Amino acid sequence: MHPSYTAEPRNPSFDPNAARRLREALGMTHAHVSYGIHAAYGLQVPPATVAAWELGEAFPSETELMALAGALWCSPGDLLGAPSTLREHRVAQGLAPIDVAMRIGMDPHDYERMEQSGTWTGNDSQATKLAEVLRLPLPSFFQVTGRDKQLAGLLNSAVETRWQAYVKKIGKLVPLPRPRLEAALKSLHSDYQARMAATLSRGAVGDNAAAGAREFLEHIVDHFWERVERAGG
Repeated sequence: MHPSYTAEPRNPSFDPNAARRLREALGMTHAHVSYGIHAAYGLQVPPATVAAWELGEAFPSETELMALAGALWCSPGDLLGAPSTLREHRVAQGLAPIDVAMRIGMDPHDYERMEQSGTWTGNDSQATKLAEVLRLPLPSFFQVTGRDKQLAGLLNSAVETRWQAYVKKIGKLVPLPRPRLEAALKSLHSDYQARMAATLSRGAVGDNAAAGAREFLEHIVDHFWERVERAGG
């Protein structure tokens, strides 16, 4: 028998300014929002709490955020900052955990455990369905499923050696047209090698170049997606 999950997890990333702008655009007061939340969703949220949300002094729970979105006639995603976790992407789509679990073919309790731990344990088929259900762009898909770690390892090797030798391996992991992938890898390789060449300089110049090269590798996945976007434009 599965354990019961009754405690609500930490609050999703919330954008106080967005909540205020949306309320003001509708000509609503905090009291109007409070009434709308109670009338439609049965939640007791005082006007002072709504005001505190907008000031960033308090944050709505997932249930309250869904109700707030309904009262403001917007999607939950309109009230969130840029989602970075699996849970935040789900909330942005206005879906409950069981909805996502059923659509991707996963046991609901397994999905909740995975979401709470932040570690993706589903198979490739479930991952593909997850991307469709949550409308995940490729960078977000890699982030929430942990594939960015594998990608980072391949990209590090590609820029440190011959990038051509890693086109096929990375291509199996990232479903992109080969010319676009090659352009991104070539650009990454050139950038990193230029940084490494600068490390041969003496003194502070070389030290700064070495620090820059290390930082480049630490953010290699972000640089890769930037190059991919550039190659596609």
